[in-house]
Amino acid sequence: MTTPRDPAGTRNRILDALETLLLDKGMSQVTLESVAAAAGVSKGGLLYHFKSKDALLAGLVRRLGERADQQLNSAVAQGESVAEWYLQTPHPDNDSDALELALYRSMLAAMRTVDGPQDTAADEADRALAEMMSGWKTALDNEIRDPVKAEIVRLVGDGVYLRALLGMPPVDPALYRQVVARLLGE
Repeated sequence: MTTPRDPAGTRNRILDALETLLLDKGMSQVTLESVAAAAGVSKGGLLYHFKSKDALLAGLVRRLGERADQQLNSAVAQGESVAEWYLQTPHPDNDSDALELALYRSMLAAMRTVDGPQDTAADEADRALAEMMSGWKTALDNEIRDPVKAEIVRLVGDGVYLRALLGMPPVDPALYRQVVARLLGE
């Protein structure tokens, strides 16, 4: 049970409510009031943890980044390289991947609709996303000595994920395995 003295629990409850609203109802139904109500906190309580809608979305981006970091650490612990993890293809028929894709789709839509600063340097959600992507770029750069090859891996991985986010058919799995093998020098 979360109490007012459990700020991490309250924060997570607010982010859980935001995820649920984004997935179930879409960005049009996401307001500070609706998120607060779904989380069982007052609007003031929500604003204590997240100063604005942009800060709320940035919190969700950071949480998605933490989840991805956990997946990466688990993959590396099992002997997979950072590049192999980055190049993995999400599978919409896998419940976990499908939920992740739906959440990222909603998150991207939400980030494009926030009424906030026009200067992306001042946009907290965009900064959070840039920080997450920068961390992955650093991990690839640390693993792959050739910076051009590291950038190609990043761009291919981003493209594969974008195809999945857009709901496009995946690349033929056999062909994609050949692409990854060639790219990683196997």
